[in-house]
Amino acid sequence: MKLSFLDPLYARPGPWASAYLDTSRDIEDPDKAIELRWRHLRESLSAQGADNATIAALHAAVGSDRDVSGRHGQALFAAHGRLALAEELPEPPAADSARVTSLPDVLPLVLQHAPDIPYVAVALSRVFAETDLQEDVAVHFQAGRWPMSRVAPEPSLSHVGAARDWPQNAFAVAHEVENLRQWSDAETIVVRSGEGDVWLRGVLVNHLPKSTQQRVVTVPDRGRPMAETGRAMLEAELSEILWGTVNERDRTLMHRYLAQRARHPDTSEGMAAVLTALQRGQAHALLLNRPVELPETLWTGPEPTHITLAEPDLHDLGVDFGQQEPAGAALVRALMGTGAELIVVPREELPLEGGVGALLRYHIPYA
Repeated sequence: MKLSFLDPLYARPGPWASAYLDTSRDIEDPDKAIELRWRHLRESLSAQGADNATIAALHAAVGSDRDVSGRHGQALFAAHGRLALAEELPEPPAADSARVTSLPDVLPLVLQHAPDIPYVAVALSRVFAETDLQEDVAVHFQAGRWPMSRVAPEPSLSHVGAARDWPQNAFAVAHEVENLRQWSDAETIVVRSGEGDVWLRGVLVNHLPKSTQQRVVTVPDRGRPMAETGRAMLEAELSEILWGTVNERDRTLMHRYLAQRARHPDTSEGMAAVLTALQRGQAHALLLNRPVELPETLWTGPEPTHITLAEPDLHDLGVDFGQQEPAGAALVRALMGTGAELIVVPREELPLEGGVGALLRYHIPYA
């Protein structure tokens, strides 16, 4: 997974105020609940030394996702009186939190972006025109990146035409779906239709290029809403299909990592090996197990490659004075600063020593 969505957080220095809060709207009087949650976080930020202007910048963004229905959350980041990033979270945080640190506390947000799978969702249905009662075919389709698009969906497209003309209309619809697939670089195309309506989806799928047909997953229409307010189309079906998976690029990098680990286990796995690779700018990607089990803090210096387990180790990197930062924040800064990627992999699929591994750009033995 590439981390370019974090660029706004590394364009200016800290200190950073980072806040994660539950902004779900599936409860009675959600606005009051959100106000109470934010009040506690605001008091915590003030106690940690956040300035009033920075707190005000966060305050203006709290609850701005009110158009998103159901369970969800927000991640907010501000520094020096300016909001730098506000993102909706497909899952509310396990606990509301707010921190003032030199580095933005981004790991919880990054984990919600994974596995970052591009897809296209297509919903087919039969409807009756109100004027002449003729049967129509309605098609709705939407691109997204799973799971973040659950609460930040792209605009949807639609087509309605007479059922008798579907064999001809399906060609134009398939062309639009294929254009959307190419634009989004979708790996999966999920097509929903009535349980017994094989004909509708069959005609559409047959008009898609052969290479795209291989990416199609068909699901029956079980009467679920096509989309809740402010949420992705076919969210429930997408969750069933994509839960626990890894995107194609990350899968390719994982295969490369396994081959590397077989040859060079000592420089591929564990926190010591990962930190060495990051210090050298040698890491192509960091592999991180979920659930995450990192040290609470790491020591950092002025540069992204200044990252160690203990303060004395910074001196070996030419750093006279360092500071402790949340381990996740320090690791992500090192990835951003060296152009490395992140692969979040379920522990049961690929257990890693210390929960971390490094795919190397090149290999050299330890000095």
